[in-house]
Order: sequence, then structure tokens, then C-alpha cells
Amino acid sequence: MIDAKILICYNSPVSIFPVYNGKAGKKAAASEVTDLSESGFSREIVKIKKCLKENFSQVQSFAVDRNVERTVKKLNSWSPDVIFNFVESVEGIASYEYCVAALYQLLGFQFTGNIASCLGNCLNKFRTKTILKSYGINTPGAVTVKANDKIAEKDFKLKFPVILKLLNEDASIGISENSVVDDFKKLNKHLRFLQKTYKQDILIEEYIDGRELNVAVLGGEVLPISEIVFAGLPGGLPKIVTYESKWIENSVYYEFTKPQCPAVLNKKIEKKLNEIALLAYNAMNCRDYARVDIRLDKNNVPYVIEVNPNPDISTDSGFARAAAAKGMSYQQLLASIANFAINRKENDQKTKTN
Repeated sequence: MIDAKILICYNSPVSIFPVYNGKAGKKAAASEVTDLSESGFSREIVKIKKCLKENFSQVQSFAVDRNVERTVKKLNSWSPDVIFNFVESVEGIASYEYCVAALYQLLGFQFTGNIASCLGNCLNKFRTKTILKSYGINTPGAVTVKANDKIAEKDFKLKFPVILKLLNEDASIGISENSVVDDFKKLNKHLRFLQKTYKQDILIEEYIDGRELNVAVLGGEVLPISEIVFAGLPGGLPKIVTYESKWIENSVYYEFTKPQCPAVLNKKIEKKLNEIALLAYNAMNCRDYARVDIRLDKNNVPYVIEVNPNPDISTDSGFARAAAAKGMSYQQLLASIANFAINRKENDQKTKTN
């Protein structure tokens, strides 16, 4: 048992979009207008707190909202040794994620996971691609379209099929089978729908038709690679990870989008993927833990799709599955991440006394 005060900070789930699954049509059910990526995780807090209490003397949880004074008061009054940072948005606004990390930094608290600049850079998918390319990392060609802009067919240079994504959202919000299009007419139709529904900038990216692999990195060490297996997915549906595949039970995508960890890979490709994941992790200045999503095309050429700092580490997450494949229990995974921050705090104290 380590004598340390751990404050679990997380965000309470709210709804800010009319629909999260990226599809038009009939009036959405209640579950489809709630960000299940957040509401599902909020139920995990009890389990996480229980696990952390096995290793640390004092553990509390705190829901962060836009009342900054309330958050500052809580942090200063309880004065945790470490903040276990699970904040992914504030009242549904994803771009505030990095602001919360910046607040911890300004107040001088050590916290788990990634710093504000990393979180902000990785949230913007096009900025991430620009940074990755500067390090020589392969990533699909892409363009961005502003929330109120149109795109002319004569100016469109990407190769079809392409996939449309919200530029500044994660958890597959807005991703559906309609996201992959194979001609400009379909592209324009779905672009208008996304702009009208989410009122955000859109990333249009060349679609890599091939295997999807998730590479979890813990403290600079690559964990066993996981593959998303689309076996059984009905023909005509693109093999992608949609919002429904992650969060809507009993949906077609949820049923036929299954992780396999460790992935079946030959040693040469596995080694290459590990190297690329670490390079991407370091290029984006990640720390503690992150997940690098990679697509292998039909010629086994890897493309980094996204870098996810502070990815989901709930009990049934891909990250926890990769840690388990490494031989780590869930309790050990949480303790390991908390200890990264505790060690930073101890090193800071030693520096101040020298």
C-alpha cells in the first residue's frame, strides 16, 4: 500500500449533438443522442476507484464541469499527490480536454497521462497528420473543409474511396457506414449532413482498405498488438470502426466488429508496426499511455490513422485487453499509470531540494 492521495477526475456525460452515430433518418432513440463513450465510462468509475484503493491509501473521485472555480477549489482543498485524469471533454466539448490538463499544470499538480499540448495536437486530426508526416510517418492523404464551406469537384484531388470524419472529435463520434464514399456526389451529400448536424470542420481522408490494428503503448513500451476483425460483417458495409461498433449494443457493427489480441502477424510486420507506433508516440510527445491506430493496405504498407493519447482504459477496453495479453491485471495497469505520475512528483521534489 502506497501512502498517496489519488483524485480521479472525469467528466459527467451530457448530450450536445442531436445524434452521435453519424446517420440521418428517423428520430433517434434516447441512447443515440447520448454520448455513450462518456456515460459508459462514468459507470466504470466505481470499479476504478476500488482497484486504486488496493494500492493507494486515499482515493476520491470528482466530476469536472465548466465551473472552473469549483474545480480549482476541490484541487487546492484536497491537494492530491496525483490526479488520475480521465477528463475527455467538458460538458460535451472535446476541445476543453486539453484545457483541463493545462489547468492541472498551471496549479502545479502532477497528473496521469498526456500534457495539454499533446492532447490538443492529437485532437485535431489534420494537425496530427502534419506532425506525423514531418517525421516521415506514412498517413493517408487528406484535406479539411470548414464547417460552412463547400468543396468544388474540380479542386478535389484525393483518390476515392474516401472517409469523412469530424476533425476535432474522438470516440468515433459521427462515424457510420455512410462515412466511406466512392464518388463526389455521395461525398458532397454526406459532407452537408455532417456540417449541418455537428457544425464542425470535416476531415476528408483517403480510405485504406485493409487490416485495422491498434497498438497500445504503455510508458514507452509497446503492448501486444490488437486487430479489429470484421468477419461476418454484411457485404456492402465498409470495414471501419463506427460509433455503433463501439457503443451501441445489438447493432450490426457492434456484433461484427470484434477485437483479437494478440493479432496474428508475421514477425517482420509486427516489428515494423511496433517501430512505427513508438515513432508516432514520440512524434506527438505522448507520455504514460496512448494508442496508435494503423491500417495495413493490401500490400502490407502501414498507414497511421490516428494517435489517441489518454485512450479508453475501462475494464473492457482494447488497452486493458492488450495489457492483459502482456500478463498485467487491470489493477496492475491502473497502478502502473498512477506510478508514472507519482515518480514525476518525487523527482520534482528531489530537484527542488538539491
